[in-house]
Amino acid sequence: MKSRANDRQLLWLVFGVIGGLCLAYVWPHEHVLASATDRDAKFAICTVDVGPGSPDAVFVLDFTTGRLQGAMLSPQSQSFTNFWFANVAQDFKVGKNGKYTMIPGNAFLNANNQGNGQAIATGVLYVAEVTSGMVGCYRFGYVNARERMPPSALEPVDVFPFRESK
Repeated sequence: MKSRANDRQLLWLVFGVIGGLCLAYVWPHEHVLASATDRDAKFAICTVDVGPGSPDAVFVLDFTTGRLQGAMLSPQSQSFTNFWFANVAQDFKVGKNGKYTMIPGNAFLNANNQGNGQAIATGVLYVAEVTSGMVGCYRFGYVNARERMPPSALEPVDVFPFRESK
């Protein structure tokens, strides 16, 4: 009798494992995407998704000058090859007294080739400025190259007010 009970338990175990595997196969998969951000009293830093198979770009926003700079490592040469810049203080018209925050985001904004050998990154940067009450979105193009490319300007996409300015 004990043998029959053990066989039945083994059968249920096998059916349970097979059923779990089938369910896991058809269940929708959620991809995990991680970006990193950090800030200090004088600057903020974050990573932005560039595209499939490319390393993330890293951006630093200097609160003192309002200058936003970024770079991307080349997987082939293992050195920084793409560089970007923007003067967000000038874009928000706040001079050097701006108070900023910055986060990365994902957006397929015309992900086609720009026509100058650059592809548009799938990630964007959102920068908010407190005194003007504005949020701006920046996108950038990149080239998969082994050698250093000349720095290029970040392209402002659009802005919107999140509150009235002081």
